[in-house]
Parts: sequence; structure tokens; C-alpha cells
Amino acid sequence: MADIKSHIVSTGHYLPEKALTNQDLEKMVDTTDEWIFQRSGIKSRHIATEDQKTSDLATAAAKEALERSGLNASDIGAIIVATTTPDQTFPAVAVRVQAALDIPPCIAFDVQAVCSGFVYALSVADNFIKAGQVKRVLVIGAEKMSSIVNWEDRTTCVLFADGAGALILEGRKEGEGIVSTHLYADGRHADILQTSGGPSMNGVSGHIEMEGREVFKHAVVCMANVVEEAIRANGFIPEDIDWLVPHQANIRIIESTAKKLNMPMDKVVVTVEGHGNTSAASIPLALHTAVADGRIKRGQLLLLEAMGGGLTWGSALIRF
Repeated sequence: MADIKSHIVSTGHYLPEKALTNQDLEKMVDTTDEWIFQRSGIKSRHIATEDQKTSDLATAAAKEALERSGLNASDIGAIIVATTTPDQTFPAVAVRVQAALDIPPCIAFDVQAVCSGFVYALSVADNFIKAGQVKRVLVIGAEKMSSIVNWEDRTTCVLFADGAGALILEGRKEGEGIVSTHLYADGRHADILQTSGGPSMNGVSGHIEMEGREVFKHAVVCMANVVEEAIRANGFIPEDIDWLVPHQANIRIIESTAKKLNMPMDKVVVTVEGHGNTSAASIPLALHTAVADGRIKRGQLLLLEAMGGGLTWGSALIRF
């Protein structure tokens, strides 16, 4: 089955209606619009309502991807959801999406690699297809990060947000599709980006804790390295890349990665200003945005990359 390639058939997205601006945050914590924007590039972010669950966001994004594909629910052979904020400890968000969309019995599970989760999920889906186990996979990144934010911590509450992005992969014998994926983790640095709780630790989900400077330092190096690896491993040069679609964590990290690649910012998809950091949802949200507005076109070479808590990081080179 080595000649099978995973192609992106369609994309979808969902952003909650409520927009929380920097001006709104000025009324909640000791911060300013200028301080937030200079350090992160964020002006506004979307926040789910209290009764909206991650599976609701994931289902909405998946429904759009399914509608845009022209496929039926019965055509889906697997559902993989990347999320840090599941509805429950179990069952997986993936099975909630399956039930909501009336997808028949299939493979369905969640992947937890925080902000790198979507790249991890994409790699797993690609390998399922290459192995001939399934023909089509619904891959989703969905987060309700507002549920694990300490809204009194001005260093983190201004960064994170909610949303979901999805795509459908299909195995085909022609074309390139997903060219390669590259995944890494280094648990020695887990404590610089973590939550203060968990089921077996203290029975609560806890809040995000982050050592910002350390995270920034590792992010710039790790993401640049894994991007360069993807390019070199496939015989390309940076100039061959049509679009860099990075994790939308921080505009300074995005700019630093682009600079290391000598890539102009007009070839980088940036949505952080209006989306904030939606963790595993940020790459598929950015991808959908650029596909929907016509920037990303068929045949173009895309490079996806992310780093998240764990530390985890990874990249994916894709011929769209």
C-alpha cells in the first residue's frame, strides 16, 4: 500500500459567537491592549458559552468539512480528534462527534499532544490510510481552552481561546498529498507548560501554568528545526514552500520561525490576531481560513508546524 497518498478533500471550522477583545480583558485583569498585542499579536479571541462543550465545537467544524466534501457520513472510516479539553475523562470527544453526525461504527479516538495535537493526529490518520486500514479519515482539532484558563492570571488568560477546525483525508494513488510528517517530544521540559491538575493527580482539570520565556525559547528552536527537517528530508528548499501554516501561539514565535527559514511573512498564514491561541485547533482553523479565502490553492506546497506542552512538536509537509 506504499503508493497510497493521503489527500485533503475538504476543510471546516467553527468559532464561538462571543468575541473577547483586549479592551474587555482590560476590565478583568491588570493589562492593556497595547501590552497584549505587542507580546502576542492578539487583538481578540472567541470564547465558548458555558453550556458549549468541546464536542459541540468539533461537531460543527466536522459538519462543515463533511458538507464541503460532498461525501456522506457513511463514507468516513475513522475519526481522530486532537484535544486537550475533552468533555469528559471518557468517552472520547471523537465518539461524541460520531454520534452527533450519525457516522456508522468506525475507528474513533482522541489524541492528546496539546498544541501539537493536530499534527500528531494528522500523522496517525496518514499512517492509517497508507496502511490500507481506512480510505477516509475525519481529523479534527477542537479546544475549549477557556475552561482551563485562570482568569485572574494576566500572563495566560490573554492568550488562549476556543474553536475547532477539521479536514477530511482520503487515500488516493495519484498525486502527492501528505508528503511526510515529523513528530517529537521531550518530557524533560514538561513543567514549563502544564496544568495544575488532572484526574489521577488531584481530581480536577486544573489551570494552565506557563513559563513564558522558556516556552518561547524552546518554541523558536524546535519549530525551526522540525520545519527545516521536513524540507530537507524531501529534497526541497524553503523557496519551494508556498505557504507556512504555523500554530497560532504568538506572532513573535511565528515571525522568528519565518525569519529562520528566510520566508517572507506574506507566505505565512496568520490568524492569531483574531483567534488567539486555540491549541490543537489553531492549525486547522488557520488552514481553513486560507483555503476558504482563496489564498491556498490546489497543487500548492504547505508546511504545517507546531509546538505544545509536553514538550511536543512536529511538522507536516503537504501538497494541497
